[in-house]
Amino acid sequence: MTEHSRHWGEPRLEPVVLHVAEARTAVVRGAGIDAGGLRGFFDTAFGALGAVLAREQLSPVGPAFSLYPRMPAATVDLEVGFAIDHPLVGRHTTESGLVVEQSRLPAGAVATVSHLGSYDGLGEAWQGLVDWAARTGHAAGLPFWEVYVTEPGPEADPDTMRTDLYLPVSG
Repeated sequence: MTEHSRHWGEPRLEPVVLHVAEARTAVVRGAGIDAGGLRGFFDTAFGALGAVLAREQLSPVGPAFSLYPRMPAATVDLEVGFAIDHPLVGRHTTESGLVVEQSRLPAGAVATVSHLGSYDGLGEAWQGLVDWAARTGHAAGLPFWEVYVTEPGPEADPDTMRTDLYLPVSG
């Protein structure tokens, strides 16, 4: 199945393999962030992204995401951002010192499933997707990413959150 643009319709309650198109993004990169610093990084990064997108007259074409170029260990490297409607030219250093720049979500075959519930369950959801991919003969790859279909925020009910998981696969 080919999915030329990312779609945020009904949640995928069971894993499926799709082919996704590349998406141009505006991101803030983080390197070597420990688990305790992730929430602060996300909050600061999304604030910086909002300011740059508004100033550059760019519009998100989908929900917020985070992309992981390596498997998390004691620390995490990641990009957080939005798919955007036209290119972001150059690097933009914000008042907070963060840099917003263009990147991309890769094209290709991905195993995907929707996680419904709080972010606390994401580790288990990812493990389930990786296990499913292995059981069905697919080799997992990098980078992998999460799309926050339900906008995060202090007023959001954790029980109704939806996060779509994307795991590149081959085989």
